[in-house]
Amino acid sequence: MRTALVIGTGLIGTSAALALSQRGVTVHLADHDPEQARTAAALGAGTDEAPDGPVDLAIVAAPPAHVAAVLADAMRRGAARGYLDVASVKGGPRRDLEALGLDLSAYIGTHPMSGREKSGPLAATGDLFEGRPWVLTPTRDTDTEVLNLALELVSHCRAVPVVMDADAHDRAVALVSHMPHLMSSMVAARLEGAEEAAVRLCGQGVRDVTRIAASDPRMWIDILSANPGPVADLLTDVAADLEETVRALRALQSSDEDKRLEGVSGIEDVLRRGNAGQVRVPGKHGTAPRVYDVVAVLIDDQPGQLARIFADADRAGVNIEDVRIEHATGQQAGLVQLMVEPKAAPVLTAALRERGWAIRQ
Repeated sequence: MRTALVIGTGLIGTSAALALSQRGVTVHLADHDPEQARTAAALGAGTDEAPDGPVDLAIVAAPPAHVAAVLADAMRRGAARGYLDVASVKGGPRRDLEALGLDLSAYIGTHPMSGREKSGPLAATGDLFEGRPWVLTPTRDTDTEVLNLALELVSHCRAVPVVMDADAHDRAVALVSHMPHLMSSMVAARLEGAEEAAVRLCGQGVRDVTRIAASDPRMWIDILSANPGPVADLLTDVAADLEETVRALRALQSSDEDKRLEGVSGIEDVLRRGNAGQVRVPGKHGTAPRVYDVVAVLIDDQPGQLARIFADADRAGVNIEDVRIEHATGQQAGLVQLMVEPKAAPVLTAALRERGWAIRQ
């Protein structure tokens, strides 16, 4: 691939353009908002000038509801040798294209499983997709050349290609992305009218659960409008679990010992099923989840503290597998949780103590 056209310069489109540009591909940028395309160009994602002729690959990064129309326009004017979209829903856009009577041999649906709470070109990074799954949904009609162009794009973005059926993909993202986002929003909505004294008690657990609720509602309306059925089916199951959980909690309030035992059994069931589901979540780099030991370090909220900790861990020869930061309420301090291999935990603990860090047991 030598040339590409990115249509839609939001977070995903601009991030893909940055990755391609960094690898020597000439990228042309287009957007319904020319100012957004100019911003992406200023970031080094490519040029906002139109290409002189057909490019190798056109990448449509538009909301699901607009993907078919944008693709149809690009295909009818012969903008590229191959076409793909990066929308988070795959079945609907393809059916829309089929209804328009277009030859879909030059098209493949794709979906990079990566993103951020922020949107727009200023939130884009060239490494956004690195190590993340990138779903490809070819059909028997897809030209081999177009599939190869898509695989080349995934390679340039250093993502991991995953081939799926379009409708299976939509059911999967409803489970792992769309439904969880709504659940996060519903939990966060409980905080809107809560007393300030209660909200100030929020810890890392609430931050983890509500983090994705900060995303742009307009973008999520587009996504959910394109995949409502599978999400509604999942929420129906969640609603049944909620109803049973509420019933179990009410039973725990009873003075009748048998009812209390029923309540305990109901709560234990949902918690154990949660344990069983959580361990299936892939671990680092998509591998099987691993158990790490945590070395907790108390730090002051000052510049350079994290850099010092990482440097000291490096001197100790310890690789930090993951890190979390919990800020203390009302204090300029925090707790850094360093996840390391179990055998490395004592080594890191001793090394950090030797260098003056306060370790919490």
